[in-house]
Amino acid sequence: MRRKWIFTSISVLSISFIFLFFNFSRFIFASCEMPDSTDIGVLQLAQADCQKDIDARLPAQNKNKEDLAKLEKNLETTKKLIQVIELKVSNSEKEIFQREIDLEFQKELLAARVRDFYKRSRQNSLFVIFLSSTANDLLRELSYRRATTEKDKEIILTTSQELKKLNDDKQKLELNKQLLSSAKNRLDKDTATLRNEVKKVDTYIGQVNQTIAALTAKQQEIINARSGSFIASIGDIELADDYNASIKGFRESAPSGYFAVFSFGAFTHRKGMSQYGARGRAQSGQNYKTILKAYYGKEPVNKDTGGDIIVNGAPMNFEDKYLMGIAEMPSSWHMDALKAQAVAARTYAYRYKTQGKSICTSEACQVFNSGKAANPPEAWRQAVQSTRGEVLEDVVTYYASTHGGYASPIGWDTTNGSGGGNFIDNTYDKIGGSPWLYKAWYTQAYSVNSDKCGRSNAWLSPQEMADIVNAAIALKTDGIDTSRITPVTTSCWGGNPYDMDELKNLVSGKGGISSANSVSVSQGDGNTNNVTINGVSLSGAEFKKAFNLRAPGRLSIPQKGFAFYNIEKK
Repeated sequence: MRRKWIFTSISVLSISFIFLFFNFSRFIFASCEMPDSTDIGVLQLAQADCQKDIDARLPAQNKNKEDLAKLEKNLETTKKLIQVIELKVSNSEKEIFQREIDLEFQKELLAARVRDFYKRSRQNSLFVIFLSSTANDLLRELSYRRATTEKDKEIILTTSQELKKLNDDKQKLELNKQLLSSAKNRLDKDTATLRNEVKKVDTYIGQVNQTIAALTAKQQEIINARSGSFIASIGDIELADDYNASIKGFRESAPSGYFAVFSFGAFTHRKGMSQYGARGRAQSGQNYKTILKAYYGKEPVNKDTGGDIIVNGAPMNFEDKYLMGIAEMPSSWHMDALKAQAVAARTYAYRYKTQGKSICTSEACQVFNSGKAANPPEAWRQAVQSTRGEVLEDVVTYYASTHGGYASPIGWDTTNGSGGGNFIDNTYDKIGGSPWLYKAWYTQAYSVNSDKCGRSNAWLSPQEMADIVNAAIALKTDGIDTSRITPVTTSCWGGNPYDMDELKNLVSGKGGISSANSVSVSQGDGNTNNVTINGVSLSGAEFKKAFNLRAPGRLSIPQKGFAFYNIEKK
């Protein structure tokens, strides 16, 4: 019986069309580069363009990745299917080969049968009768010849059909082999192409993200410039208050309905000792060891502090010269405050001494004055000598002028150890007389003589405060180009900011306001939690960000890493 030809071209064709479902997107890559400009507006526009470029590509890229994941998942199954088909092709080749052998013999028999068939069909019936001895013999011979003739006809027909089928199957086999080869090539090509496309776009998006990061870093400069990029200590001179930044000046001189944002502590990290707080504690009767334990959690121990320390690359006697020149607290202050400062300064520098590292002489480390070292004030000399060798173990003795009533790790730096109510009256900063405890900032740096960008005070009109609220709303609203939310005072900041009416129109219907006339502020443990202006509720961090991005002139909340402030309305 002829073997059944079971392999068809359908399964191969199904493979060859598998990848028609993966119509991946190809991209033409634009140029997203850092512009050769320091203008904030240009940088913001470039950042926005780069982000739009990524946003436009991400849907197609995500689809490519989705298709690639499906393709990768089914790749092994597809390969196994190809292996099965290849096996079928191989078996079919063997089957056809065997059939060719079998049919070669049948072709010879067929030729003989064809010859015999024609011979018998032409033989004379009288010759058959003549050779038959009886009627039975005649009938038997005639029946045999008829049956043989019919059988030969059947064999001739069957063999001819088999030969034709063999030829057709050989042609199908060649076609299937071609289709299989094409499908395998297409599989490899499409997989490689899609992988390459995904990799190429991922690489491009990575490069654009790097550019955006660089642009964001540039844009962030405006925030950093207003958020306390340095920590101010007191120095040797008592700080003077600025009337136009004080609550007194605001209440006496600001027009009715105006606002001012007052920071608690301003330029500070709130770590370790508040210098004004140490003064307030000393004035309240605490000795230097109690003060140090309050701010650092430990009392001092004695160490061998003899020998030199390296200062700006040169050796210097540690106790008798370097510490005598520390200019971090006025020598007129209470002796226990001076002693606490001497131990804090000694401990901070002791790490450099024991490690053989050079210490700097600016606020980046702690301030050293060679003139003071040569002729130290008597009170400071006494504070250093009376605490000689005393350091705090395993503590980095950070300190700053004012912490605003809250410090790490002690929490509330108040007489009753808590906040709430008018906590300012209970702060050791206030007892110590800090002019930075509660202050509105409108200068470039902490010095009252630094640039003010044309403004003479820190007060805000109702329209200016509304503009800051609108900026905060816009920063949270999708579909708004927030890169133009910068100060309207371009003379100081450059850029291409929205004017106040533009920004108001952008957030119209989204809670935007035209004029501010009410405010409430809630504070928690050393943080401003919530600000509500004209019913618009913002977190303390949201308002601070909007304020430091949009407030006119040099107005700022100069606190880095936290937001502890209040808003006053006249």
